[in-house]
Amino acid sequence: MLLKRSLPKKSSYSNRRNSSFNLLKPWQQVDWLLIVLTCGLTVFGGIMIRSTELHLGLIDWWWHILAGGIGLVLAMFIARSRYENLLQWHWITYGLTNFSLIAVMIVGASSKGAQRWINIAGVNVQPSEFAKVGVIITLAALLHKETASNLNNVFRALAITAVPWALVFIQPDLATSLVFGAIVLGMLYWANANPGWLILFVSPIIAAILFSIQWPFSIVLFDKLQLGPLGIVWSFAMGLVGLATLPWQKFAISGLGAFALNMLGGELGLFVWSNVLKEYQKNRITSFINPDADALGTGYHIIQSRTAVGAGQLWGQGLFKGPMTQLNFVPEQHTDFIFSAVGEEFGFVGCMLVMLTLCIICYRLLRIAQTSKDNFGSLIAIGVLSMIVFQIVVNVGMNIGLAPVAGIPLPWMSYGRSAMLKNFICIGIVESIANFRHKKKKY
Repeated sequence: MLLKRSLPKKSSYSNRRNSSFNLLKPWQQVDWLLIVLTCGLTVFGGIMIRSTELHLGLIDWWWHILAGGIGLVLAMFIARSRYENLLQWHWITYGLTNFSLIAVMIVGASSKGAQRWINIAGVNVQPSEFAKVGVIITLAALLHKETASNLNNVFRALAITAVPWALVFIQPDLATSLVFGAIVLGMLYWANANPGWLILFVSPIIAAILFSIQWPFSIVLFDKLQLGPLGIVWSFAMGLVGLATLPWQKFAISGLGAFALNMLGGELGLFVWSNVLKEYQKNRITSFINPDADALGTGYHIIQSRTAVGAGQLWGQGLFKGPMTQLNFVPEQHTDFIFSAVGEEFGFVGCMLVMLTLCIICYRLLRIAQTSKDNFGSLIAIGVLSMIVFQIVVNVGMNIGLAPVAGIPLPWMSYGRSAMLKNFICIGIVESIANFRHKKKKY
């Protein structure tokens, strides 16, 4: 009689391993480093918010961590859902985005001269933050089949962006409207737009700045029309760019059009500066150039933040030991100026570690964009990357006195529940793009 050899029993270790694998199977291709780094920044941001409010008895740090926890749950849920489903809903997403921005103008709550929040169940929600996600999804849906190598597609993308941009601008929320600009430029570049076209899109803003500066040899026509020499030179240079890159080259129409656009942009910039922008917006834009000119007014934020960062020197004063942070010398330090608290209490080394973490996050977003299985996913990842990079550059720049005080939070570090949820929703969509690639990429 033959005896059957019994198969060896699986060890309890193997069973646990298989059980863990099955549990994580819906997220088997997600970028776990991206998840860990964003969560780490969120926790560290909560600690720094706690430090800025240690002697005020506030619990914003707790709300920060709670919003991050809810955001992480949303991100993990989104990561296991197929991002391609967003493609068929992009017009509904766009409609809801604009509807929320209109609603905030009608029933929104006002604060510091701006109407940006809607109170939902006792919690203030900022629709303009979530509008960034809507714009990214809509632009990715438009550009994934018809690239930006054609000017008609470029103008269509700009027109689609112009509606939510205008609704945000008139709240007024100049900072968020600038983020929209960064998103659309980054996505157009990734969608094969000619770099010369992108320069021409930005050039009227630069012309407006150059025309508004009082130069020794400025020409004034009709008592109002001001022509600065650098503005004229810039307009001529943009005329040459237009002549080289735009298709309408017969009779030099492209060059003349680019020149006229910049001249018009310069004069329009003067009009907007004099008649549209609020006084506090003007002060924010100009104060970083010479904050000492109004040290107790518009320059106070920048001076105090810059001093706090410098006081940290190499290693910092230590957690909960920064004099300027603990004595609340830096206004709004738990939101826009959280980086100054890092600089004072953790010094140059702490600032560099935060910047390194943010750079790795940006690199992972870029890698996901490069390894996406389709243009739609790739464009979404680039849109998120453009938004994050712009916010980092502007926020850190204003903390060290190199950029205007624009009211842009530092991602995952600054207090702001709407911004936190928006950031994690974006990470969830990008992780879905990584999770549903054709095969796992080794990098």
